Amino acid sequence: MNICHVEDICAPELAMFASLTDTQLRNRLHPDDAIIIVESPKVILTALSRGLQPIALLCEQRHITGDAAPIIERCPSDMPIYTGSRETLCRLTGYTLTRGVLCAMHRPVEPSPRDICPDTGGRIAVIDGVVDTTNIGAIFRSAAALGIDAVLLTRSSCDPYNRRAVRVSMGSVFLVPWAWIDGDVCDSLHTLGYTSVSMALRSDSVALDSPLLKSRPRLAIILGTEGDGLADHVIGGSDFVAKIPMSHGVDSLNVAAASAIAFYELTRPIATSDQAVV
Repeated sequence: MNICHVEDICAPELAMFASLTDTQLRNRLHPDDAIIIVESPKVILTALSRGLQPIALLCEQRHITGDAAPIIERCPSDMPIYTGSRETLCRLTGYTLTRGVLCAMHRPVEPSPRDICPDTGGRIAVIDGVVDTTNIGAIFRSAAALGIDAVLLTRSSCDPYNRRAVRVSMGSVFLVPWAWIDGDVCDSLHTLGYTSVSMALRSDSVALDSPLLKSRPRLAIILGTEGDGLADHVIGGSDFVAKIPMSHGVDSLNVAAASAIAFYELTRPIATSDQAVV
């Protein structure tokens, strides 16, 4: 093991864990050098299982033979393992590490929508302008759990590889294929062969469990920004509009909560009379 004890928290080799912003880590000018930071042993192991390549590990001394041990076993023997006390690492990163382990990894090559969207049927999610990292992580976690095949995001949305989004998703951003979508959302979905349904509060909405939606072999579920929701031109360009029934005068749900309900309902098969509950 290549163990490096942290003495100078300002050392340049530690900048990836401490001072570089998410934009700097992403390094759009030199994408081959882009980095993502993954936190907590379980999430790091998920990333490794999906083929992400580690660069360096940062962990408390006690975790080298504890929580970080299974990670270290799967990493190159010459990879640097930076370590120190909890207090030292807290001063370095600015916060107490979740379960004491961070891993810097090479950012995977970003695929195109056509690379990841099934052409034989399926359900995909489209995230349009969602900027909150917690919401992005929660949407991906629901997408993975509820059988969504792929996620597309507009460029105005938060990067799924943002450190907090990765952590909130519990590694689901590595389990569900995703890609950026450029140009008009609905036109792009139609080009890919998907029927589109916008989640919006409209009087002309269809029921979420409508056979009009559930019978579609290829369906794209479009989710909008926190607060304002989807733009009128996106709603107008989609094939259907659906809303979640509300009670007690509540007019909307958080986008992450709404996504979980929509994913659950729209990945379920149409109930037959034999399946109906009496």
